[in-house]
Amino acid sequence: MKYDNYDVLIVGSGVSGLYAALNTDPAMKILMLSKRELTLCNSALAQGGVAAVMDTDNDSFDLHIKDTLIAGGYKNDRGNLRILVEQGPKDVKNLLSCGVEFDRKDDGSIDLTLEGGHSRRRIAHHKDSTGYEIVTSLIERVKKLENVTILENSHLLGLKKQDGRFYSDVMHEGTHHYYTTKTAVLATGGIGRVYDYTTNSAIATGDGIQFAYNMGAEIKHLSYIQFHPTAFADKKNRECFLVSEAVRGEGAYLLNCHKKRFMDKYEPERKELAPRDVVSKCILKEQEETGSDEFFLDISHKGADFIKNRFPMIYQKVLEKGYDMTKEPIPIYPCQHYLMGGIAVNGHGATTVEGLYAAGECAHTGVHGINRLASNSLLEALVFSRLIAEDINKKYTPDKEYAPIDADCPSPSGKPLPSGIRTEIRHIMQKSYFVVPNYAEAEKHLARVEEIKDMLYNGGYELTPDYIEAKSLTTVAYIILGEVVAEGKEKGEI
Repeated sequence: MKYDNYDVLIVGSGVSGLYAALNTDPAMKILMLSKRELTLCNSALAQGGVAAVMDTDNDSFDLHIKDTLIAGGYKNDRGNLRILVEQGPKDVKNLLSCGVEFDRKDDGSIDLTLEGGHSRRRIAHHKDSTGYEIVTSLIERVKKLENVTILENSHLLGLKKQDGRFYSDVMHEGTHHYYTTKTAVLATGGIGRVYDYTTNSAIATGDGIQFAYNMGAEIKHLSYIQFHPTAFADKKNRECFLVSEAVRGEGAYLLNCHKKRFMDKYEPERKELAPRDVVSKCILKEQEETGSDEFFLDISHKGADFIKNRFPMIYQKVLEKGYDMTKEPIPIYPCQHYLMGGIAVNGHGATTVEGLYAAGECAHTGVHGINRLASNSLLEALVFSRLIAEDINKKYTPDKEYAPIDADCPSPSGKPLPSGIRTEIRHIMQKSYFVVPNYAEAEKHLARVEEIKDMLYNGGYELTPDYIEAKSLTTVAYIILGEVVAEGKEKGEI
């Protein structure tokens, strides 16, 4: 089989993948894969903004680090955290040069907002659709790069390392294509689709983690999962619309089924501005006390003009669901949102497999600890993807030619995938680990997940996008439940 030859494979077209491409030496030939259209990624769904110390008169690196440590339960990697915070402002400024438009004050300075867990106003934002603004601006830049080939609607079906090179099988427009590169960057996003309900986009099936795991890369703390407290309560759809942290940052109240505030009972000082994991746990405590899972978020007291101007996208989205947030509370409930664990990487994004890098939500830099501080995700995606590019640039040695390379590849044919696997995995995860782990359920279901995993790995199924996603979700669930069960035994809960 002939494999087309490139220098770098970037899997994923969110902020991490795009920014890595922009910072890589233009002498390198880059292949970028986008699972669907370029704008369908978790990065584009990010509403709040980018947290960075841009106002040094009222903020400092030490304060940002302190807030991140508190939110992360002091389980953060402090070395990588300092890299994140101290280098972050540089990348926010770089975004400006890429055409990203942040909201401004009358004097022209960036209008920094406040979000839960932050002690200072340090969130640079574009209304309530910051991720989309950044992604679309970076896409425009990357498309102009002559050294980057972008394949949209392309599914990575195989990735292996052999004789110092990476070999990939990519399905594009219904046909298998084969590529080889010296370096591979996994920027494949999160794992939200392993749950019944998630704020993540349809592509978030943990594919990059599965490929790294099967190449022998270290996977770390995959059970560090964040459940956002204020997803729009819509049990009709698996993908739940997120109501940004910034809404509480601008003064919204959390209400119980009686339309009464309750956070002061559990968090008398921080109230609604406590970190996400704390607020989600408080909601479950209040649910136990009231016997109701009805909760609301109310910012109507701030006035219609302010709300429509500050949160135009959220206002329109909830209006489509039948609620006017300028006049009434809107229903919310915790929902799977973000992964803090992932493919273990060092301070420049390198995995334990030589030449393999990981960036963004699929990577575990350790900066977030056990709970991510609001708006640190886009910052992490920017800083560490740039550092990956710089490391790749440093190690680059040009090829004399880019002639196709001969190599063997497994046959993509096989038997059809049984239906219902992904649905079963989602149900298992929802029962076993929602906000807090249910150790008994996790132990009960781990054997079944392992059985499904063995079936998928050894069953001789046809190599299709559906098969890879089922394999990825099952692998992710297997690793998470294994960690949860081990933790339960350590705590004496099992």
